[in-house]
Amino acid sequence: MEKKFALFIALTVFTLVTNAQVSNSIARRTHKMDSSAIVKDSAGVRYSYANWHKLIVTGNYTLKVINPGKDSVDEFTLVKMDETAKARMKSFRVPSDESGYIKTGKKLELFSAKDIEGYKIRPKDLEGKVVVLNFWFIKCPPCQEEIPELNKIALSYANNPNVIFIAVALDKKDDLKKFLKDNPFAYHIVDDGKEIAAQYEVKNYPASVILDKEGKVKLHTIGYGPYTLADFTKTIEEVLK
Repeated sequence: MEKKFALFIALTVFTLVTNAQVSNSIARRTHKMDSSAIVKDSAGVRYSYANWHKLIVTGNYTLKVINPGKDSVDEFTLVKMDETAKARMKSFRVPSDESGYIKTGKKLELFSAKDIEGYKIRPKDLEGKVVVLNFWFIKCPPCQEEIPELNKIALSYANNPNVIFIAVALDKKDDLKKFLKDNPFAYHIVDDGKEIAAQYEVKNYPASVILDKEGKVKLHTIGYGPYTLADFTKTIEEVLK
């Protein structure tokens, strides 16, 4: 299975819609950002993935597409946003990708597994509960960067048995335990989850899904950026009612 990690896709959509109003077709096109993207500042200095991505997730910078008229664009300019642009960014929500197996409103068949601590995950035990899923792998930088924010949300529901957080990792158990010693993740961690990810047709990482009490997809996201998780708590509260 091909593994790809994605920068918050809404960043690119937002850039195209606000900075490149050339045509409807261009405004609708999205670009998945990874370590192969060419990102430079206004002086032409190229940034490494680690450096430009850290700036992006602060919410103070965005990427402007260079030559947006081309069919394939992988060069971007790093731009510092003013307060008006940041306000627009905060209010923007990228439409969910409904082309794959995971679709809003679709009931997902849940899997049986054990987490790395031996906790049994069984579909029948999850009936009537809100289930939050995350798909990730250790060598995915955006996956690592979103963990602190995911932890804040998960820990806020630590005393609520009606909300279950499960993170499906592609890595082996020994590698995960080593990583988690210095990077705690407050989800039930399922190791070696390639088959589970394939079952849900997950190809880009990180990916998150919130299921309501009936097991239907209420929200799903791909990638990580400053506002990717903005609607998570709101959505969980809505489906808990």
